[in-house]
Amino acid sequence: MPEYHGNVKVGGPAQTHELAQLMITKVAVGPMDNNAYLLRCRQTDEQVLIDAANDADTLLQLIGDGGLARVVTTHRHQDHWEALAEVVARTGATTVAGRYDSEGIPVPTDQLVDDGDHIAVGQCSLRVIHLVGHTPGSIALVYDDPDGAPHLFTGDSLFPGGVGNTQGDAERFTSLINDVETKLFNELPDETWVYPGHGSDTTLGTERPHLAVWRERGW
Repeated sequence: MPEYHGNVKVGGPAQTHELAQLMITKVAVGPMDNNAYLLRCRQTDEQVLIDAANDADTLLQLIGDGGLARVVTTHRHQDHWEALAEVVARTGATTVAGRYDSEGIPVPTDQLVDDGDHIAVGQCSLRVIHLVGHTPGSIALVYDDPDGAPHLFTGDSLFPGGVGNTQGDAERFTSLINDVETKLFNELPDETWVYPGHGSDTTLGTERPHLAVWRERGW
């Protein structure tokens, strides 16, 4: 398998990041170039999907016949759940979303999560981090790899080069950058691998020197 770099294109092959206990497969789907992530516990083979964003056929092919335990939706925006209904109908997966965004997701949420909650992926676990600003109930998910650096799935709250879009709303921007700085950058090490909702991956160490610039520019 080729070395993981996280650069995927719609219609192109998925990329798999092989960790000691968890497999992370990234694929790009849909007209807004969304990232979807399939996580598989290497000990139990249980699978969890982060953001059934679009193109249910591609996602179901990725899931294969191994079953799907849960689908986590990082936030309420439509481009992150357009394939959710079909994926759930075909797999019977439990739906998971942040408490304050669930009402904006048309597929009913089976498991509401709050800051500090955990979501199982077999014997692995994702910790929920609530980030307010891009939407009221956006969540990031961190896998604290016991064998290496943490792995952080940020939805649309953090990207290479800045935080998520807050539509020019100064209050929302301040809330988001405060949450991102205190809950992500202040809590996790530089080597933390970041998997965003769109585009290429990054690390917290790559982005950390630019926090003050982001705050000053206001987006």
